[in-house]
Amino acid sequence: MTETNMNTSNPYDGDRRPGTVGLPLPGVELRICAVGTTNPLPRGETGMIEVRGDNVFQGYWQMPEKTAAELRPDGWFVTGDLGRRDADGYVSIVGRDKDLVISGGFNIYPREVEEVLDGLPGVLESAVVGVPHGDMGEGLVAVIVPDGDGPPKEAALRDAVAGRLARFKQPRVYVFAEELPRNTMGKVQKAALRKSHADAFG
Repeated sequence: MTETNMNTSNPYDGDRRPGTVGLPLPGVELRICAVGTTNPLPRGETGMIEVRGDNVFQGYWQMPEKTAAELRPDGWFVTGDLGRRDADGYVSIVGRDKDLVISGGFNIYPREVEEVLDGLPGVLESAVVGVPHGDMGEGLVAVIVPDGDGPPKEAALRDAVAGRLARFKQPRVYVFAEELPRNTMGKVQKAALRKSHADAFG
């Protein structure tokens, strides 16, 4: 991120843990807070990643409202990334706050669902978004890019996901696409997907 220099790293000497971004670097403070609060959460719980240190910027140029929203007076920067720390302090990122889906009162982290889908036969990559749902608030839509062998059968995807994810985390709608929309940096444009599939549930 441009607002800070490097915050964490897996150690050169010591336990390097795949799936994590490692430990906070010397001089960097890192905490996980309940979203929308300054209340730190216990280890293992998912919340907003906040960092503080000399590597953090002093604010956005001529954008005082944005600065006030993301940089606390005591120096903590609200990164917008959701994550958790394990018992040893290693940090895992589970997604972006703006991508969090709340369906039927449950918090769903799309990245968790995407990791399951991406590991299934016939799936090259996927993107999961939440769109308006009359009963649940939001419902999950999975956009699937098939690999070179053609699209997998939707029933097979549903069966595979049912064996790996809790029911509330399972996509309700599957859409197949040739590619995912990306910006010039190569990041998937989930806002575009939410817009194009906004009527998935009528």
